Amino acid sequence: MDFNYDITYNDFNPTVFYVSKCKMLTNGVYHEHDYVEIAFILSGKGKYIVDDLEYDVEAGDLVICNPGVKHTHIVTNPKEPTIEFISGFTDFHFKNMSPNSIILKDGNCILHTSAQLKQEIMMHCYAMLAENDGNNVGKYFMFKAHLMQLLLLVIREIIEVDCPKQKGYNFETYNKNYAVNRIINYLNENYEHKISLEQIAHNMYLSPVYISKIFKEETGESPINYLIKIRLEKASEILRNGEGGSIKSIANQVGYDDVYHFSKLFKKYYGISPLYYRKNAVKQANEQNS
Repeated sequence: MDFNYDITYNDFNPTVFYVSKCKMLTNGVYHEHDYVEIAFILSGKGKYIVDDLEYDVEAGDLVICNPGVKHTHIVTNPKEPTIEFISGFTDFHFKNMSPNSIILKDGNCILHTSAQLKQEIMMHCYAMLAENDGNNVGKYFMFKAHLMQLLLLVIREIIEVDCPKQKGYNFETYNKNYAVNRIINYLNENYEHKISLEQIAHNMYLSPVYISKIFKEETGESPINYLIKIRLEKASEILRNGEGGSIKSIANQVGYDDVYHFSKLFKKYYGISPLYYRKNAVKQANEQNS
């Protein structure tokens, strides 16, 4: 296999100094590093001064400060300060760039990401923060692996290479399938608890909008409708078995506090109320046994 189209020199194995999330409440100090520092704007708006040039930044912007480049952050709205993911690292070399540097196409230092790239970078940022805050074995290597993926996403965005087309898996489709299957498993295992789209998104480090989009693409319906379907089918199983006590108790068992709301959804899905559904199931069972 020909790897002449690769974009890195030698092994891609950067040394990571830190990852952190910062809420910028005050102006920073004009400074520089002997390593690369990146800042990804998670939310809010502000300004950066880099090499005496001023740049407006907002959510989805990636600020790249290469070694020896002076930079600082400026707060423009104290009521809505930027929240940033920041990481410092070294020991890497991309082709046609200086060692330990990331050079954008126009020589700029701000990468304005597309909606999709923003979502992908944000996922890796939150995954790194979760690893950094945890106390799991190998956490350094986990957030290092996420940082490497983040950097390669950036490089793919700014470098065009003539890669031979290869047959095989569609990696984007594979990732969507994997994410949707995780959501389905989560819904099946936790349907009796209170579940929100925001909670699912937080657990997977994805946005609610993106989750809704890929879930509908893969299943044909929204995550919430899918959850309702799971709950009602579980309820019908309990009713058919003649178990579960009162309708209110059954509603509670499948995740509904409001028995009226549960009954309304059940009738819409099955065409009859839960009470009549159970009566019909009992009647049919008696007829079969007689």
